[in-house]
Amino acid sequence: MPSLAAARAANAAFAPSYLPVAVFVGGTSGIGRACAEAFARYTRGNAHIVLVGRNEAAAHAILASFPAPSAPGAAHEFLHADAFLVRNVQAAADALRARLPRLHFLVLSTGLGMSLRGRDETAEGVDRRIGLAYYTRAKWVADLLPLLERAAAAGEDARVMSVLAAGKGGAIDVDDLAFRKGYASYKVGLASPTYTDLLFEHLSKEHPSVAFVHAHPGLVRTPLINFDHWAFGPINMLTGALAKNPEDCAEWMLYALFQSKHGFSRRSESGDDIGPQGRYGSAERQQVVKHTQQELAIALSKVIGPV
Repeated sequence: MPSLAAARAANAAFAPSYLPVAVFVGGTSGIGRACAEAFARYTRGNAHIVLVGRNEAAAHAILASFPAPSAPGAAHEFLHADAFLVRNVQAAADALRARLPRLHFLVLSTGLGMSLRGRDETAEGVDRRIGLAYYTRAKWVADLLPLLERAAAAGEDARVMSVLAAGKGGAIDVDDLAFRKGYASYKVGLASPTYTDLLFEHLSKEHPSVAFVHAHPGLVRTPLINFDHWAFGPINMLTGALAKNPEDCAEWMLYALFQSKHGFSRRSESGDDIGPQGRYGSAERQQVVKHTQQELAIALSKVIGPV
């Protein structure tokens, strides 16, 4: 397990021969923001960094804090996207494919929110919690893989990381993969890491030149750890006291990203490769992949008002 100092030292050694292009989905707050800030610092601003999120004011403040770039082609920008809807992800990914020549790093860390509410569907019929944890992340990866493949074809890094809960998943119910028959937040919390493992394992076989990383950040001091009910005030205070700050978490998450090579890997909160620890559902991989494709297609087929 690398210490925080060791992770920082390893990250500081990151010195690509190319101008890196990195997209941080959920990059305007929490872990995503801290990862983007650290990435900008380690590249001395000499990268093309795209923050994707909903908070434009926060994004511009973050971008203004980045080191001023000096390399040709370096740029720092914000792309607005409400990732609750699959069609919004598709539109944003289309925009990125239209203007980015290639993509080296895709970091997915959209906030999930802790809630006691039951199933809460978007206009596309997708539950918001598992939508942010899994389905829309799957859509980002699917739509941006062509850019990652271009980077890999040029002999450059091509890596995807979903910051979620590697090693913290559970068994899945193939008869209710979308949780329409029996919804419970804890079921979603256990299934989404398993779905991520199975999807990334599948994609790593189809795209062997791209690294797919599923990372567990541990307990981090972000809005995610707060339950939105007054009765949980003492618990919120306790978890806040025990949690690490996003900046330290970002060092270990970047360490996991930079150290991962081709194929699929699962990383702990300190960036270690945890191997098969806590793996579930290998026999159901193809069912989950097919289900994911079907759910995304159904979501896009819904006729809804302006978004």
